[in-house]
Amino acid sequence: MTDGGARGTHDEEPQAIPDLPTTAWAVLGMLSHADELSGYDLKKWADWSLQFFYWSPSFSQIYAELKRLEKHGYATSRTVVSEDGMRGKRMYAITDSGREAASHWVNHSPVEAPVLKHSVMLRAWLGHLAEPDRMREILNQHIDYAEKMQRRAQIDADGADSNPEWAYPSAVLRWCVRHYEAEREFAQDLLTDLDKLAKQRSRKKPAKVQNP
Repeated sequence: MTDGGARGTHDEEPQAIPDLPTTAWAVLGMLSHADELSGYDLKKWADWSLQFFYWSPSFSQIYAELKRLEKHGYATSRTVVSEDGMRGKRMYAITDSGREAASHWVNHSPVEAPVLKHSVMLRAWLGHLAEPDRMREILNQHIDYAEKMQRRAQIDADGADSNPEWAYPSAVLRWCVRHYEAEREFAQDLLTDLDKLAKQRSRKKPAKVQNP
């Protein structure tokens, strides 16, 4: 709002940005990469990239966020009918206000600490209740998982490198590769620590008293 017309447009108060969940910004951000995307496209893109560091959404979650974005005027949709006229597909596009809102969120939202809910670490933390062989099995399964995710992230990063428009997602995917590599190494280090703990426990066990 201007002060009696004396203030220029650069002094106008920016439009308030609604407090949307981060998942909504993730969907809106994916829309910013293309002219139009379907719900299926968004699911495919999320599984290709976002799942390695943030979110692997269901179709119902994606469509719920798209509905929310349309309500706020950040996205529009239209139905595209197939050539045979029998099937229709709804396509979604980001609006100018949606692009501005997404840019505002990227640049001005608070930097939040990542939420770490690591069930394998929790089970290892309770290792005094675990059977030693089972704990090693759990950690080896986690190592296999980290190696699988590292390989998949590397494949997707290599694929993104071929498209200049995916420079930023490609850089993040390389970060994901290093993350899963480190996760594997941390689990391997913990296996080594468990071996040391097992040896310490065995030395501390009291000797059995022989009956006279």
